[in-house]
Amino acid sequence: MQEKELLIELEERIRYSFHDSGLLLQAITHSSYANERKINKIEDYERLEFLGDAVLELVSSEFLFRGNPSLPEGQLTKTRASMVCEPALAYCARQIGLEKYILLGKGEEITGGRSRDSIISDVMEAIIGAVYLDGGFEKAGDLIHRVILSDIEDKQLFYDSKTVLQEMVQTMNNASLTYKLIAERGPEHDKEFEVVVCINDKVCGTGVGHNKKAAQQQAAYQAILELRNEKR
Repeated sequence: MQEKELLIELEERIRYSFHDSGLLLQAITHSSYANERKINKIEDYERLEFLGDAVLELVSSEFLFRGNPSLPEGQLTKTRASMVCEPALAYCARQIGLEKYILLGKGEEITGGRSRDSIISDVMEAIIGAVYLDGGFEKAGDLIHRVILSDIEDKQLFYDSKTVLQEMVQTMNNASLTYKLIAERGPEHDKEFEVVVCINDKVCGTGVGHNKKAAQQQAAYQAILELRNEKR
């Protein structure tokens, strides 16, 4: 797909049409891609990511402040951190298929950069920064609410699944919770881990991820859903 077609399709995904498409191009450009094209040098997303991070923090802070009038400052800070951390942003970005639109150099592509949470979350923040520069704070806020702050209860459960599961198990009499690595696949630069979570040695959830923590998070989320179904 040509860059122009890529940008048009991505605009449809994020539901925002840029006045300056160069900003969107910069937002999805990894440094490895920019470095490979030294003749027609284009900027990578790092400066836009810096700006988008600040806009995201302000919008998410206001969202939590207005929606949770009784929460103390410490709890607001903790909740915001879980909502805008790297895995959470990558999760939201994958909901709109953002990873498919990132421009990577050949080396970064080969080593699994397209599936890396750190890159996907950085690009998400860069796009927020690009929308802010192109359309202002209101348009950037609209994007954040659509992609990151929508369906927040379900997303919050996913972000905090290990903590939530731990709290659920603590209410059970003498119940034990363990995570077990059952498979490790793929080359060294692009590993995939499969983990199961067990309650009293019974498998209650399975998760797969590019690191053990991500796999555990998915397994915990599955276990929470299963425990909820059992109570109905």
